[in-house]
Amino acid sequence: MMRHNFDELVDRRGTECKKWDTYAEDVLPMWIADTDFKCPQPVIDAMVKRAQHGIYGYPVNVKTFEQAIINWQKKRFGWDVDINWVEYTPAVIPAIVYAMQAFTHPGDNIVVQMPAYHPFHAIIPNNGRHILGNNLILKEDGSYEIDFENLEELLSQQRTTMFLLCSPHNPTGKCFTREELTRISDLCLQHNVFVVSDEIHSDIVYNGNKHIPFGSLSQAAADNCVVCVNPSKTFNIAGVRTGAAIIPNRHNHDLFYKPLENLKAYGRTVFGTLPIETAYNECEYYADQLLEYLEGNLAYLKKFISERIPQIKVGNPQATYLIWLNCQELNMAPKDLQKFFLEQAKVAMNEGSTFGPGGTGFMRMNIACPRVRLVEALNRMEAAINKL
Repeated sequence: MMRHNFDELVDRRGTECKKWDTYAEDVLPMWIADTDFKCPQPVIDAMVKRAQHGIYGYPVNVKTFEQAIINWQKKRFGWDVDINWVEYTPAVIPAIVYAMQAFTHPGDNIVVQMPAYHPFHAIIPNNGRHILGNNLILKEDGSYEIDFENLEELLSQQRTTMFLLCSPHNPTGKCFTREELTRISDLCLQHNVFVVSDEIHSDIVYNGNKHIPFGSLSQAAADNCVVCVNPSKTFNIAGVRTGAAIIPNRHNHDLFYKPLENLKAYGRTVFGTLPIETAYNECEYYADQLLEYLEGNLAYLKKFISERIPQIKVGNPQATYLIWLNCQELNMAPKDLQKFFLEQAKVAMNEGSTFGPGGTGFMRMNIACPRVRLVEALNRMEAAINKL
């Protein structure tokens, strides 16, 4: 089995890198959700070989892409996906927009659990729909639970037609249990609400938790959902802008395809599908080793903050490499909190209020980096807080 060196330091500045080229050189970027790890070597080799061919014309839509999606869902999550359920999409967010256009109408309500991944706050109103926030409940131990009473109230509203699930949840790091997902499915079926499940973080689930694909819950759930997947978070290939939607119900699949057809968004890219196929078919070793490394990073972070920055609370991350830091004891307004970490600690993170209700006083920190960089970031944060 190949071994990947996750401790390798790669200079990403000056490579049109959003993560590293957004802030000044003295700022350590720990924000946007890509990793600082090189892609798996088989992915690099496949891309180089294809580039050396020298011609990059229109590709034919062969089924190797769909088969790679099928293989991964079966290997990692035990979900038997039919090849006819899989649809290429240009990343996950466009897939969610296509689903909104296919299964809802302007003026409809879409339920989202808050705090929520910040692009959700834009794509819903930008498409003429209304956001209804189902606020997750923060518990004493820093974990989150669903307010099912409020969820049912929102789902039962006449104009509510869709529930947008982020599973695992970004930014809280919650991994939903089978019981929770089944209850969500039952409520959505009861109130005739369609489910779109964004499962882009499904590979990053920590020990003691398990990701359950929404479409695998039951036949009824499968017939009432679109599941969006993308290996970009796992294999650091977000820049290829390629994902897939899994739509078990044929009628729903036909409805989903219409917006793609209208926008001619079905055209695949030579360098988009290839890294996904290679990653899913040849790089399971990398996903396993990545998770092991991230668990080490998380353990270091939790110990460091507990012992040396007790003003910050880590909570109970169950999934994702985006750690939701409770900084409410610092008693700063959102803009001041962002400015403090950026200008005093020289660490760039995502400020919590941008994720909506429940985010004020929090910062989202990306720990998917070589450990030496995580250590440096935490040292900077400790030094800045000690000066307060």
